[in-house]
Amino acid sequence: MHLIDWLITLVPVILVLFLAVYSKKYVRGVVDFLAAGRVAGRYVISAGDLTAGLSVITLVALVEAKYQVGYALSFWEYLTIPVGVIMGLTGYCVYRFRETRSLSIGQFLEMRYCRSFRIVAATIRTISEMITNAIGPAVAANFFIYFLGLPHKVTFFGVNLPTFALIVGMSLCLCLVVIWPGGRISLLISDAFQGLMSYPIFVIIAGYIFLHFGWSDTIGPVMMDRVPGESFINPLDIDKLRDFNIFAVFVTIMGSILNRASWIGNDTTGSGRTPHEQKMAGILGTWRVLYAQLMMLLVAVMLIALMTHSKYAEQTHEIRQELTAKVAQEAVSDPILREQLNSSLAQIPVYEHNIGEDTPLSREQNVDSPYMETARSTLAGTPEGNLEFQKFRTLYHQMMLPVALKNILPMGLMGLFCLLMIMLLISTDDSRVFNASSTIVQDIIMPFRKKSFTPKQHLMVLRLSSLGVCIFFFFVSIFFVQLDYIQMFIVIMTGLWLGGAGPVMIFGLYSRFGNSVGAFGAIIFGSGLSLSGLILQRNWAETVYPWLDAKGWAVPIGHFLEKVSHPFNPYIVWTMNPVKFPINSYELYFMAMVSGIAAYVIGSALTQRKPFNLDRLLHRGVYDVAGEYKPPFKWTIRNAFQKLIGITPEYTLGDKIIAWSVFGYAIVYKFGLCFVGVLIWNLISPWSTQAWSTYFLITSLWVTAVLGVISTVWFLIGGIVDIRKLFRDLAARIDDPLDNGMVEGHVSLADKAAFEARGASVEDEEK
Repeated sequence: MHLIDWLITLVPVILVLFLAVYSKKYVRGVVDFLAAGRVAGRYVISAGDLTAGLSVITLVALVEAKYQVGYALSFWEYLTIPVGVIMGLTGYCVYRFRETRSLSIGQFLEMRYCRSFRIVAATIRTISEMITNAIGPAVAANFFIYFLGLPHKVTFFGVNLPTFALIVGMSLCLCLVVIWPGGRISLLISDAFQGLMSYPIFVIIAGYIFLHFGWSDTIGPVMMDRVPGESFINPLDIDKLRDFNIFAVFVTIMGSILNRASWIGNDTTGSGRTPHEQKMAGILGTWRVLYAQLMMLLVAVMLIALMTHSKYAEQTHEIRQELTAKVAQEAVSDPILREQLNSSLAQIPVYEHNIGEDTPLSREQNVDSPYMETARSTLAGTPEGNLEFQKFRTLYHQMMLPVALKNILPMGLMGLFCLLMIMLLISTDDSRVFNASSTIVQDIIMPFRKKSFTPKQHLMVLRLSSLGVCIFFFFVSIFFVQLDYIQMFIVIMTGLWLGGAGPVMIFGLYSRFGNSVGAFGAIIFGSGLSLSGLILQRNWAETVYPWLDAKGWAVPIGHFLEKVSHPFNPYIVWTMNPVKFPINSYELYFMAMVSGIAAYVIGSALTQRKPFNLDRLLHRGVYDVAGEYKPPFKWTIRNAFQKLIGITPEYTLGDKIIAWSVFGYAIVYKFGLCFVGVLIWNLISPWSTQAWSTYFLITSLWVTAVLGVISTVWFLIGGIVDIRKLFRDLAARIDDPLDNGMVEGHVSLADKAAFEARGASVEDEEK
């Protein structure tokens, strides 16, 4: 990069680190460190969650998936809109969890179930979360190596050191610089600041891509040039797509409803000034992601157009040659075999695919096929060779984006994009390290203690735990090999917790039904099925398939899988494959969720003796020690519709405008008009692929761009106001040393004395 690019990159990063260190002065106790004193406003939470939710791995995963399916599946993803918006408007799970005043998900689990379940569940969740998130620094490190054109090894005082390990270590050190001073306060402030800086960067990058790669002459024609059944632009012609298809959308919707509360508790969901403020932050989240989604989607289609269109053939041939040489160096251990592979790949000629003249592209036959076929013929054939081919194929698709960007971005924009990636790296990794470390302390260490830490000891243990998590992340990133699509890996890995967590959290927050037996059953069956699937996936090519083949079982099991999946074709297709496990991660996740629900309901129904005291858990009625509970207003004909979208007496005029605007945009326009209306139109009179191209241009790009500009200004003003108010409220806050996450008799220590003073029930109850 040019000196100007480095200045653009480094100056804002230094400012972010300064804000994180500065926030230490506001930490007076455990609640400040874990939940920002519970005084954060909606805009600072929403802006912070934007960058904490996005990441380098998010962008790479989205581009990797869209490179396989294009735009068409985005139409069916509109089905997720009413689900997400309604959950946001009603404060589904988030509002109630904030009412519990829990500092961690484990504290909630002990108050709702029992201490042993708190420890077991927190352990499973933390292992799942840490292994899943540990590949984030790994993918990010590879991204920067390929994006900046760095060598895989560097010489330092005569010693060859892996660049990958150095970058992973540096990124984790940056995380500690942010976490140690103020915990959640420094995370929230630095993430919010990064979020506010990200908006204008999104605008610039999206504008450059759209102007540099025209829609009508480049992006649109490339998207339309696909074989029947695998369209990149017509959502009614995608029945042959595998992995990322309509079934995956269905599972995503089911998982988003069932596991809405399964990751909360160690993030910003406990930081809101009130439950209502927390709820409004979630509603604003619908607006905050507009430009982020537009930018990421444009980056994905830019890559498809660049790597496919004939007018870029010479340039992309060089990109692929650079990419494959770098990937081979990382994926193939034998230097002789690597040289043979590089020699074969170098002989592949420039491939010019002429749209309208040549046969349309498909998943099996496309511009990348010669490279994949060459790698397969050179590497595959043995268990070890199959594994190396998996590594090569995975890195090829994941690292295509940084190599392409390195070769097309001009000076200045290169620095801006690098800055964006570093901010997303810091904000995501520090949040994930913090979430895991706080879970370990609050839900695995604290329940074993009979006596509380002093506030000073507690903060030191939290900081040391974050150091331990960083060390864990470092070694997992170094030694763990991710062989599937990133999104598939995340689905199955998080399924270790999410497979059984859904009913535990939903029934726990919303029902008096359910006890510890049901909760343990959900984890054993739901999470156990996910674990079995993960083991089979990880060891399939190298161990499981060769063993089945040696026993003569591969063919009969293959026939069985084909028969079982046949009724669900073409959306679920199980065929025996020596390289990849036949059942994908979405299918395993679905089976795990169903198993978890069944185990929870059956286990609880057989053993529960009396209903749970839900009012005590949610601090309602006589248990409202903080004066936060607002009784629901009665249903009438006049307020029925407002009630349906979550408007309550707490709403100001501004809150109502925000709620109605979200409802109007997401439900009426996006879902009602752009999805339902268009679907009905096409069922009566199908559109041409050109019509679908125009549809996506208008709805996904132009409309989103206009709304994104408005939300950029809106959130910038709101975020600045909220950050100033956060500093004032933190300075004025009085800390309660008992509010540290410890539970006694299903009641937190902070609440026990207050409940007893009011004569409220604090006795231990049979679950």
